[in-house]
Amino acid sequence: MEKDKEHNAEINKEINKGKKEDKKDNISNKKDNITEKIRENPWMISTFVLGILTLILVVSNFSGNITGNVISSEEIGDTLLSFYESNGVQGLSLVSVEEVSGLYQVNFEYQGAVVPLYVTKDGELVGSLSPLKADAEDSDNTQEPQEILKSDKPVVELFVMTHCPYGTQAEKGFLPTIAALGDNVDASVKFVHYFLHEPEETETPIQVCIREEQNDKFAPYLACFLEDGDSDRCLTEVNVDTNKLNECIDNGKSDEYYEVDSILSENYGVRGSPTLVINDQIVSSARSADAYLKTICSAFNTVPEICETAELDSANPSAGFGYDEASSAVASTAQC
Repeated sequence: MEKDKEHNAEINKEINKGKKEDKKDNISNKKDNITEKIRENPWMISTFVLGILTLILVVSNFSGNITGNVISSEEIGDTLLSFYESNGVQGLSLVSVEEVSGLYQVNFEYQGAVVPLYVTKDGELVGSLSPLKADAEDSDNTQEPQEILKSDKPVVELFVMTHCPYGTQAEKGFLPTIAALGDNVDASVKFVHYFLHEPEETETPIQVCIREEQNDKFAPYLACFLEDGDSDRCLTEVNVDTNKLNECIDNGKSDEYYEVDSILSENYGVRGSPTLVINDQIVSSARSADAYLKTICSAFNTVPEICETAELDSANPSAGFGYDEASSAVASTAQC
């Protein structure tokens, strides 16, 4: 009996030893695979860096490093670089600071890859976005082949954040497309289940209430808002019923509307603004009106005539607010 126990103990020891060796081999193989992927795709490095920089921005207080007034592009670049260095980030070098649709695009270099960050001119809003592509061809309207679920009347949902520069870029292409398609589609702009920029916490309730309770004013309001982000001006210009709007926000209806969007966003697995969902499936698309038209029209069982006759802009809109022409460096795949 005692010998059997000793024998079983030895067997268990060998089994455990084998499991540990297998685990080490698996970890080693995973490391090798990751290393190989990074060699094949150096943008994994900059994506990883963006994740770190975003985390630092969330847990630290960058706004304490600036005055809140409009500051120069030179100052914002140096200030942001100093901020990261003071928080232990090494290996970043400042490449350039450019103006993109009313924002500063601060470009850092890390291991040969460009890592862009977007900052408002008062320095109070900082957003990290997906890395710029190395080749301008990545920012054109080339569509990757994809299988999109078809239906008689596609349900099309664009998930955004109200102040994400790439979310507003997408909306500027999306609005003309759904206007052209009209009742052929069930289209809507919805909101992701998280906030990255402080103004979104006050602007999202405004937009979701207009969408749900004054829907005929939603598209005109959004088109106006995308000009410069001036909500008060657009509420007046579009003749939104502000009493009804304030009641919607004050009585908590806005929270209920947003909760529906938030649940949908999480259930779809949305991980960035913008994200296009067609017939409950996340799909990719460039952000020009023409590109959205082609993507959405591929989801019909029977393609309507408008898909063939509509003539929409084929240029990607600019990121951020304003209807300026997009820079060739602005990727159509980047997200907040």
